[in-house]
Amino acid sequence: MGKAQKIWWGILAVAMVGLPFAAGEFYVNLLSQIFIAVIFAAALNLLVGYGGLTSLGHASFLGVAAYISAWLFLKMGWSHLVIAPIAIIGTTLLACAFGWISLRATGLGFLMLTLALSQVLWGLGYRWVGVTDGDNGLRGLTRPQPFGIDLENATNFYFFALIVTAVALMLIARFVHSPFGAALRGTRDQPRRMSALGYNVWMVRWLTFVYSGFWVAVAGMLFIYYNKYIHPSSLSLTASAEALLAVIAGGAGTLGGPVVGAVIVVLLKNYVSSYVERWNMLLGFVFVFIVIFMPEGLVPGVKRLWLRFFVKPVVVPPEAAAGKEGQP
Repeated sequence: MGKAQKIWWGILAVAMVGLPFAAGEFYVNLLSQIFIAVIFAAALNLLVGYGGLTSLGHASFLGVAAYISAWLFLKMGWSHLVIAPIAIIGTTLLACAFGWISLRATGLGFLMLTLALSQVLWGLGYRWVGVTDGDNGLRGLTRPQPFGIDLENATNFYFFALIVTAVALMLIARFVHSPFGAALRGTRDQPRRMSALGYNVWMVRWLTFVYSGFWVAVAGMLFIYYNKYIHPSSLSLTASAEALLAVIAGGAGTLGGPVVGAVIVVLLKNYVSSYVERWNMLLGFVFVFIVIFMPEGLVPGVKRLWLRFFVKPVVVPPEAAAGKEGQP
């Protein structure tokens, strides 16, 4: 990470810490929702951007983690301390199974398999009334109190979500920049060559799918803690499409892209919608604008324009170039 990037990240960190003390409760809650969407989009980006695998079913993991947590709390009366690891591990095991099935295909076939599997769970959410309460959803939950901190307080929950999001982004960044992340990008760009070099392409993709599902499960736990309610719509195609839209709009295959994209989607959905009745149409216009003028996404597109108009290229004098060529 360059010096300029460290400065910008430092400024952002200071702003995030100080914002709750300067903004009202509405904006604190809005940012808490953005943190959840950021983890979801960043996890999906591991597959879409770095693995070249477009999934339309990742909302399944968010919804299942939330449903497991809500059901164990409401029906079994277990504590959040016990429920959280069970919900995350259970959802990760589901990601293992879904990845094993979906990765039998690539491209459009992979997309359709993830969509089909998610629709099965979405249908169960509506029809398995004895577990999910159907269209009524599971309600009446409370937030946990880690280390005695009351997360019912909006500011406390904000900092809790901020810490989880920071840890998630840091570990996802480490994953991307690791040798395994390099192998993942290789399976995206040259799968046959990677296979010829001795890499198990299927295993690399499957492990990435599982790791992505794990972080979506973490986002699902934050989701159920924030809303204290879960409905089958959280498993729907729309929920998966919103996360995919955030990844593509912000810039797939970049660490900052899903963050920017998640901010745009959540702001349009939860803030602009209070002023514009047809916010979905506005979201569509924004997406079309990005695709036409910045097809690579906002973050890479802005970087490209910045280098083009504000950064002067370094011109090497002919004499210096000739001198370097003559050196041994």
